[in-house]
Amino acid sequence: MRLRWPLLISSLIFPLLSYAYPHQEVLPEGARISLVAEKLNESSTLDGIRPTDQLFPPASTLKIVTALAAKLELGDSFAFRTKLETSNSDAVIYFVGDPTLQTQDLKALLSLAKKNGLTRINGDLWLDNSAFTGYDRAVGWPWDILGVCYSAPASSITLNNNCVQASIYTQKDGGTRVYVPEHQPIRVKSSVETVSKTIQKSRHCDLDLLAHPDNRYELKGCLVEREKPLPLKFAVQDPERYTSQNISALLKQLGIELKGKIKIGSAPQKQRKLMALHQSKPLSDLLDDMLKHSDNLIADTLTKTLGAKFFVQPGSFTNGTEAIKQIIFANTGIDIRNARLEDGSGLSRNNRISATKMAEILRYIWKNEKTLKLIAIMPKSGESGTLQYRQSMRNAPIKGQLIAKSGSLYGTYNMAGYGLDKNGQPNTIFVQFVSDYFPEKRDDNKPVIAPITHFEQLFYRDIVNFSQAMPKK
Repeated sequence: MRLRWPLLISSLIFPLLSYAYPHQEVLPEGARISLVAEKLNESSTLDGIRPTDQLFPPASTLKIVTALAAKLELGDSFAFRTKLETSNSDAVIYFVGDPTLQTQDLKALLSLAKKNGLTRINGDLWLDNSAFTGYDRAVGWPWDILGVCYSAPASSITLNNNCVQASIYTQKDGGTRVYVPEHQPIRVKSSVETVSKTIQKSRHCDLDLLAHPDNRYELKGCLVEREKPLPLKFAVQDPERYTSQNISALLKQLGIELKGKIKIGSAPQKQRKLMALHQSKPLSDLLDDMLKHSDNLIADTLTKTLGAKFFVQPGSFTNGTEAIKQIIFANTGIDIRNARLEDGSGLSRNNRISATKMAEILRYIWKNEKTLKLIAIMPKSGESGTLQYRQSMRNAPIKGQLIAKSGSLYGTYNMAGYGLDKNGQPNTIFVQFVSDYFPEKRDDNKPVIAPITHFEQLFYRDIVNFSQAMPKK
């Protein structure tokens, strides 16, 4: 009996090892991987790949799922509609989470209202934020990135992408200087030191950002001396305060008198007249930006909007992610109930989905591309969007031969999309989920190809060859 267990264990382990994709050996020890590579018109898979149902963090490849749900539920003609209405005593701007709303759009909205007779508000100006409820940031967003713009809050009152651009200059006296545009209602304090690269390395110091709830920011640590300023992008911490201050300035600029105050919340129920309306670009354009440039704010405000429409209640991350699951199943038959979704952008570290389910989503999109038109707006390897400058895709034979969405988080490097045939048409679907990727630190003075870049070059080359091989007879 004792001899049977080793034999049983060997029979379980060695088949798995024999099916391992040969190129994954270039990844560091401990990295987990799940791959899919299948022909669209044939029942054939790339040699050495055996898809599994293991759950992985999808990172920004989740935006493919969000885009599909938005197309199915909202439709191409959908647009975010920001309205300004008035009564005899007050005025209300109804914010609906438009992720593209800019200060000039609000100015145009107020200008149109003034043209239509709004020169004075006798009572209060309400900024209605009732479109969304719950957290502005999803569960699983790391605290240390909340001050930067790719993790800007997904709030119903959103302005200028909830992002303020600034810059920091190193100085000869060892200090630094921060520039913030004068019209931006935020405050930034810097105690950052200017140091040499040697000192920075010996002191193990970096540029640190502390963001406070009232749109105050502190920069600490050190910065290596540089000729040009370092661009900074601060995520607005309190979008309601930020928007209120911008609107106050616009009212003065346009000569609209406000007798009361600017208030946040659900405006009292009254008979009101529509004075002005601003519409965002249509959904198709929003999804183009979201997929090509991996826009988290668009993805997450669309997620909340899906929750609001599907469940007929204020949108949230909770009902939005549940809506995505139900919309996908009801329309496609693809069951992603076992997936763990906390947002629609993929930014949460808590998101989980299997490579096989992602492949099912990709296959459905391909079958229905004539109506969905999603493949047409995804990035192309080495040519557009987030894939234009990707190290593993810059050169032939990979450049221009894949259409895909990338996704990366701490220790995670993903890709999901399509390999093209010789006529430039999708011929295969592929999914790359790599997690727990922590390579050995190398000397900066000795440039080498990162293991993940090496792996991707090998894998994508296989995908291109697989996609362009003659079909089996």
